[in-house]
Amino acid sequence: MTRPVEPVHDAATPVRRTDDPLFGSVSVVLDVAAGVVDVRGDTVPRVVVRRAEGVTDVDDHVPVGTRDGALLSLSVDGRAVPIRPGKGRLTRRSFRVDVSCEGVVYRLVPDSLAGSRLLRGGEPIGRLSSDGDGAVSAEWRDGVRVRAVEAALGYALAAAFGTGAQPMWMLALEALGDLLPN
Repeated sequence: MTRPVEPVHDAATPVRRTDDPLFGSVSVVLDVAAGVVDVRGDTVPRVVVRRAEGVTDVDDHVPVGTRDGALLSLSVDGRAVPIRPGKGRLTRRSFRVDVSCEGVVYRLVPDSLAGSRLLRGGEPIGRLSSDGDGAVSAEWRDGVRVRAVEAALGYALAAAFGTGAQPMWMLALEALGDLLPN
């Protein structure tokens, strides 16, 4: 069933379509300037991640522009859902994003340089990857029943925050390098 919904982006923002192995066509719109990610499809609910209006201190390393949960909102088919991103510092785990939806806690957490695992109540249900351009790919774990809302949340979080992170030793070296004079 196709749901008529108003766009949250202008016509110039590219729509990335993915053929999900379980849910068919999923569209992801990432509007970096506005700080909005809009995920929808015929078989998945609409999920929108939005940065608060008027935010001027935008983080260029985060597609949605911030990891400050107080400046973000997330909705699933128009219902507000709490979102809690980690600070994104020296460990891969610090780049996690937690969402509590329908009584279940979901976590997107990096597990390699390019990919992140989506966990349901601590158990992995899939792996996602996104370079921060709105294109997202998903591989769902064999033998696990993945619900449409879980897939939509995974796509939205991967597009909004990107996936993957460097190992701690590389992040520490990078931080140390930033402290040294040029």
